[in-house]
Parts: sequence; C-alpha cells; structure tokens
Amino acid sequence: MILKLLLAAGLSLAAFASHAAEPPQVVYRGARVIDGTGAGPTAPMSILVKGERIEKVWDASQMALKLPPDTKVVDVTGLYALPGLINSHEHLATPPVRAFAQAQLKRDLYGGITGVRDMADDLRLVGDLARETRIGAIPGPDIYYAALMAGPEFFDDPRTHAVSAGATPGKTPWMQGVDDKTDLTQAVAMARGTSASAIKIYANLPGDRVKAITAEAHRQGIPVWAHGAVFPASPQEVLDAKADVISHVCMLAYQASAAIPAAYHNRAAVDYSKFDNKDNAVMAKLYAQMKRQGTVLDATLLVYAGMDERAAAHPERPKPYCNADLAARLTNQALRTGVVISAGTDGFSAPEDAYPDLHNELELLVAKAGFTPLQAISAATRGGALSVAKEPDFGTVAAGKLANLVFVAQDPSADIKGLRSVVLTVKRGVDYRRADYDPQSDATARKEPE
Repeated sequence: MILKLLLAAGLSLAAFASHAAEPPQVVYRGARVIDGTGAGPTAPMSILVKGERIEKVWDASQMALKLPPDTKVVDVTGLYALPGLINSHEHLATPPVRAFAQAQLKRDLYGGITGVRDMADDLRLVGDLARETRIGAIPGPDIYYAALMAGPEFFDDPRTHAVSAGATPGKTPWMQGVDDKTDLTQAVAMARGTSASAIKIYANLPGDRVKAITAEAHRQGIPVWAHGAVFPASPQEVLDAKADVISHVCMLAYQASAAIPAAYHNRAAVDYSKFDNKDNAVMAKLYAQMKRQGTVLDATLLVYAGMDERAAAHPERPKPYCNADLAARLTNQALRTGVVISAGTDGFSAPEDAYPDLHNELELLVAKAGFTPLQAISAATRGGALSVAKEPDFGTVAAGKLANLVFVAQDPSADIKGLRSVVLTVKRGVDYRRADYDPQSDATARKEPE
C-alpha cells in the first residue's frame, strides 16, 4: 500500500513538474529585423520566443503557425528588431561600489544592451552581480567577466589595491602577479575558480610569458583577452600567442613604432611619424594575421576621444599615447582587412545621459572610422558576441539563439542614432519596456566613484 502511494505521488509530482517546466511562448509580430549579420532590414517578421530562446523567425505575412491558445502576442508593427547590443569593454567594479554598478547595469539594459564584457574588476562583487542579472533579481545585461594576470610590479597601481581590498594585490585569484616562478597550471585553475569567462592579460609581461599563459588557458578551456601590447610583449608577440580578443586599437600601433616601451606606466606615445593617410604596411600584416586567426579587435574609440578632450583641457600635461584621429584610421584599416571588430567603451557616459556610452561608441565608428550603420550594428551584436565566445549563442536574430532582442522606433540602418529610440528590450525572453525606466532616477548613483 505504501509503495502504491509513493508511486502515485511520484507520478503526480512528475506530471506537475513537467507542466510547470513548460516555458511560456511569446510572438513579437510585425517588426522589421536587422539580424546582426550585416544584412539590412527585412520585411515585417514574426519572432516566436519560447522561454529564453528564439524558436522561429518567419515572414509576418505568411500563414500563422498553430500555437497554443495561451501564446502571448506582442504587436511591434512599425518597429525595428535587432539582437540585444553588447558592450565589449566595461569596468563595473573599479573600485567596487554596488549602487554605481547596479545603476549602470540598469541603464545598459533599458538602453538596449543585453550583454557586457567586464574587463577585470573586483570579482567578488562582479560575480554576485553576474548571478543577480542572470536570474533577473536585478535589471541588467548578462555579465561575462575576466580574471586579470600581469607582471608582479604592475600591482603598485592603485586601482589594483581598490579591487583587492582585504587581500594582497597580485595574490588573489582574480588579480594575479605572474613571473617565471609562477605555476601557470595552478594560476589558470585559480582564475577559472572565480567563474570568470576569460583571463585578461594586462601588462608588464614578456612575450614568452604571454604565450605560456595563453597556451595553458586554452589547454584548460578558457579564452584569453589581452591588451594590444603588454609591455614589453609586443603586439606581434600577443598575436603569436593566439590571444582570442585584443583591446585598444592604438596599442597595436606600437608594432610600427621605433621601440616598444618596457612597461605599462609612463610609456612614450606611439610613433606618429610612421603613420600618414595611407595604410600602414606593418599594421596590414597584423590585421591579416588577426583575420586568419579569428582574433577579435575591441577598438574602444571612445578611449581616444576622451584622451583628446583631456589633452585639450590640460595642454601642460604630457600628450596621450594616441589620439582619436589615428585610432579611427587604424580601426578603418582593420575593418577593410576583414578583422572582426567589437564595440567597447571602457567607460561610461555622463550620469545625466539617458543612454549608455555604447551608443556614443557606435556613432564614433560611423562618423570617424568609416563604418556604415549596419557595420557598426554588427560590431555591437555579432562582433560583441564573438568577443565573449568563439561560438556564441547570442548576437544574431536566429532560431535557437537566446531571446536577446531590442526593438527601436527608428531605422538604425539609415542613421545609427536610431538606436537611441529604444521601445523594448528583451533579455532571455523577459520584457523590459523603456517607458518603465526613468533615466534620471538613479543619476546620482551613476557618478563614478572616487
């Protein structure tokens, strides 16, 4: 008798679990799709989302599928649907301040961003934020983050003290000083233990060590995100090591300079005399290798625009190592060579701005670096996804991909500023309506921590 009751209870629970696990279905009907591959807007389409995945995309004028009667239909006629945008370079926790990070993440999400690549911070906070945004406990994009490795002398940098508070900079799993005595198998395993998406190779490492770290990371199945030059490791050595993603386009220009600086801090500027209005042959070689290897370039034009602004405000200070004009020309050369470029900011727009800085980066790519709006969109969608993983399941609008979408009122393929007309962001099948967001409500929290 007891066995029969247990069996009956078990069957009932199984049936209940099966019913409860059935994900909801939503059809977004009538939007023109810009799918992130570089193709222009389609005819009006229907996008069927089941749970957190796109189930099907089809022409809205075709016969409707037979769907369960409880399928929700969202009319998005007249809007443009794109993959959720990806900022491939943010720092959410240097220093770690939860209110600041949460305010930025909220603005990102309601600004159309469904994924960010956090490029090394205090992972004690970032890991918690990644969990919270992943399960929808707080509004924000999915966070893919890096554990950092650099030469031991780099850890005099005050930023490393801020992100290692309570521990010794350079001796934590998320911020490791690496020298010729480091057990790289253990070091990479410790970095992986933070649940990091990748290892970031930052500064003050020779080429042979960059190569050894990268080889061990790849052996353990974790990608490597690196600066374009690691000082003294040259851009060529970073590429030869087969880093998966390279950040900061102007750092690559050191390969064409007379000498590579020996260390990250207080380094000389790139040699401007090596660059004119023609393509640089040294850069052409680097870019051809990046294309062959599938190395993604995280160009960060906004970094150099910011350097120009600070140089103009403080002419008495040393000139920055590169300027926005050269950065734009180098990025354009990479684009024409066929390098995959992702859109990263390495910073945040002003606290009072209604939209995140990724929109400014995309507008710079179009206005300064010669991208078409569709190429810029690809940098913030497919390119951003490839900066996270070699075979991402997001970044384009296609069946089987995550239901990460942004719907805008204006056609961004005609004018990239159309991305500033967000009506609805969908992340993993959950709707976030722009009308529900007050961009000024947490502007104070968005002020950069001292």
